[in-house]
Amino acid sequence: MEVAGTIEAVRTSVKAARRNGKRIGLVPTMGALHVGHVSLIERAIEQCDFVVVSIFVNPTQFGPGEDFAKYPRPVEADLEICANAGVDLVFNPSPEVMYATESLTWIRVERLTELLCGVSRPGHFRGVTTVCAKLFNIVLPDVAYFGQKDAQQAIVIKRMAADLNMPLEIVVCPTVREPDGLAVSSRNKYLSEQQRKEAAKIYKSLRKCKEMSKAGVTDAKEIIAAMREILEQIAGGEIEYVSVVDSETLEKVDEIKGKVLVAVAIKLGLARLIDNIPV
Repeated sequence: MEVAGTIEAVRTSVKAARRNGKRIGLVPTMGALHVGHVSLIERAIEQCDFVVVSIFVNPTQFGPGEDFAKYPRPVEADLEICANAGVDLVFNPSPEVMYATESLTWIRVERLTELLCGVSRPGHFRGVTTVCAKLFNIVLPDVAYFGQKDAQQAIVIKRMAADLNMPLEIVVCPTVREPDGLAVSSRNKYLSEQQRKEAAKIYKSLRKCKEMSKAGVTDAKEIIAAMREILEQIAGGEIEYVSVVDSETLEKVDEIKGKVLVAVAIKLGLARLIDNIPV
């Protein structure tokens, strides 16, 4: 496995792979890799011949007072995980490599980024779309892999790629969960033992939504009320949002008619936890 810290090194390796007719897969990450990331890597290895994993804690997607400084950076452990998984190339740049000069160019996907997480994290998605566009231009992958847990991010990236005619496929892989249902996340490390137990109620609320939908309940307000009843039982938790939205536009719906996304965001201690299920 090759580890590259420069754009030039990545492009050289990818060009060599492409000359040999290999299909290029990219898994963009901020490191602190876990089984959710490994599931993305495994899908990439199944579908591609040369797999690149980027490890970069992107400063431009963190707002003032957020956890950029303390975000976990276990690089050696991440490299070991990548090597064991069969990754061909890890791109681990510094901020100075990714943002060599003051950036005057940003990518902003309208409307989709102004809802759900975009309300409390203004500027977040601008950082996400810009860094992903940069990674796509550096690696030039045939396919890029994202997780369903970050559903809004995946929808935004898909729209950016489509609107800008980017020559790649975006694949969204299922959320990986702990045995009690909590979505696997790097930020779970911020939770105390008791908070970790409380956090399992997030998935319990999503399961309640699924059960109600299967039972024929279509009123979004009724479903949200039942979910909130569960989420309000989380000791120390602060509900940021519970929303039933269109799975493409992310706009709120009053009635479940077609495919929707049910999304939740909770602040618990030092962690901000998000989760969702398609219904």
